[in-house]
Amino acid sequence: SLKELIVRRGQPFKFTLKLAKPFKLALDELIMTVKTGDHPSEDLGTMSRFGVPDKVQRLPSAKAVWKAELQRSTAPETGILTLSITPSVDSPVGEYTMSARLGEEERALANLSVLFNPLSAFCVILFNVFMISTGDMVFMPDEVERKEYVMNEQGIIYKGVDNYIAPIHWDYGQFEQDMVSICVKILDCSIKHKQDPAKDVSARCNAIYVSRVITSMINSENEGGILKGNWGNDFRGGVSPTHWSSSYPILKNWFNACFCSVKYGQCWVFSGVMCSVMRLLGIPCRVITNYQSAHDTNKNLIIETYFADYGVREKDDRNKVWVENYHVWVEGWMRRPDLAKDGRYDGWQVLDPTPQEKSDGMFCCGPAPVSAVRNGDTHLKYDVPFVFAEVNADCITWLVKRDGSQVKIHSEDHRIGQSISTKAIGTSKRMDITNSYKQKEGGRFFHIYIYFLIHFFLFHPDLIIPILVPYSRYQKLMIDCESMNISAMVTDQRKKNHVFLAENRIVLMNPPIVITVSTK
Repeated sequence: SLKELIVRRGQPFKFTLKLAKPFKLALDELIMTVKTGDHPSEDLGTMSRFGVPDKVQRLPSAKAVWKAELQRSTAPETGILTLSITPSVDSPVGEYTMSARLGEEERALANLSVLFNPLSAFCVILFNVFMISTGDMVFMPDEVERKEYVMNEQGIIYKGVDNYIAPIHWDYGQFEQDMVSICVKILDCSIKHKQDPAKDVSARCNAIYVSRVITSMINSENEGGILKGNWGNDFRGGVSPTHWSSSYPILKNWFNACFCSVKYGQCWVFSGVMCSVMRLLGIPCRVITNYQSAHDTNKNLIIETYFADYGVREKDDRNKVWVENYHVWVEGWMRRPDLAKDGRYDGWQVLDPTPQEKSDGMFCCGPAPVSAVRNGDTHLKYDVPFVFAEVNADCITWLVKRDGSQVKIHSEDHRIGQSISTKAIGTSKRMDITNSYKQKEGGRFFHIYIYFLIHFFLFHPDLIIPILVPYSRYQKLMIDCESMNISAMVTDQRKKNHVFLAENRIVLMNPPIVITVSTK
C-alpha cells in the first residue's frame, strides 16, 4: 500500500524517528505504545508498550509484547533514531495506532517528524505465513505454495458436473485499493464484535477464530453479511450470481453502501469472496469444488430419496444432493493446537461461507480439518460431521407403496464426493484432491456397496427401455440451470417386488461460437 504501513506479525520492520534534540541512551528513554480496538488492554494483547532502551514496567499478565531495537545506522547524537520494531507473533490482526513518549511529552507518531508517510501511524498487522521462526499458526513452509495461496490475485473456480467440469476465471483482487480497510470492517461488523468488542479484538490473534468469523460474515443470513444468496430465477433488486467474476466489486459495493448486503450470490461467489478476504489477511486459502455434494440436515450421514409406487417423488426431504451437482467452499491453512498437540490436524481446513446450517447459533461452517474428514473423526470441531457427509454420505432410495410401507430399492455409498477439485499451483490446470477427503474405494467407509451389487444383479435382467423426454417438457427448467437429473423407475409387473431405478445427469453443452472479424 502507498497509504499505510502494512507489516506481518513476528517480522521486524524499520522505523525512523527524527527528534528535535539529541537522544542520550544513558539518560533518555523512548516509550512507544501500539493500540488496536476501542478497548486496548495489555492483558488482552490489544495494547503493547515497549521502549528504547526497554525499561517499561509491564504487568506479568501482559500479552502480545512488541520489541524495538536501535539499528547500527542510527545517529542518536543528531536526534535521528532508526529502529527495528518487531510486532508480537501473538498480535491480533487489525488496525493499530502508534504513539511515542519522550520524557514528559507524548505525541502521536503522525505528528512527529518521521521519514515515511504520516499515515504510517496506522499499522495493519497481518498473519505471517513467511517466517517459521515466528511460530505463526498459519506458517506455510513452501514458498511456491505461499505465492499461489496468499499472493496470487487470479484463480479458477470449477463448476458444471463431475463428467463435464467447467472452469471459470475469478479475480480475487485481494490487494486492490481499500481492501485492508474493507476486510477489517468485515471483522468489526460481525455479531461477535457487537456482543463483546474487547474480547473479539483480542481473539483476532487466532486464525481459527478469525476464519470462523469470516464464514459468518460473507453471507447475509447473519446480520451485516456481505452477500445475499438466491437460488431461484428472480434476481430483481440485484444481479444474477453468474454476473460476478471478481471479489473486489462485491466487497467495494458492500463497503460503500453502508454495509448493506450485495445481491446476489451462490456457493462459488461466496467462496471466491471469502478467499480474497483470507488471502488479504495473510491466511493461505484456496477454493474447492465438490461434485455430487450432499446436504445432510439431520446429521445421520444418509441422503434419502423417496419415490411413490407410481414413479414420482413422494417426499420433499431437505436432505438432498445439491441440484447443481456441485458445491464450492474454501480451505484455509493453519495449525490446530486446539485439537491435537502432535499436529495431526494441522494443514488445510474446510471453511464454508454458504449459508446452509447453523453452527453455534450462526450460519457458518468450519474450520474443519481435511484430515479429520478423511479419517472419519466426526467428533471434532468445527462442523466435521456436516463436511464429512458432504463428501461421504450414503444415498438410499425408498419406494413408498400406496399403503404407506417403504421398500429400499437402491443404496450406494460411492456416489457422493466426486472429482473434488481446485486450481493447481502455478498453472491453470485442475488438481484432483479427492483422496485428501476420502478413503480409497474398499476402505473403511465403503460398507454398503456389496449389498447394493448383490441386490442389483440378482434381479436386473438384460433389458434396455428407451425413454424420450421432449424438449418442451424441460426447456423452461434448463434456462437458468447447468445440468438436469433424470430418474426412471421400472417395476416388474409379474414380480412386484422387483423394482429398478436408473439415474443420469445431463449437461447442456455450450454451443460453438464463431466470430468473424472483417478487415474493412
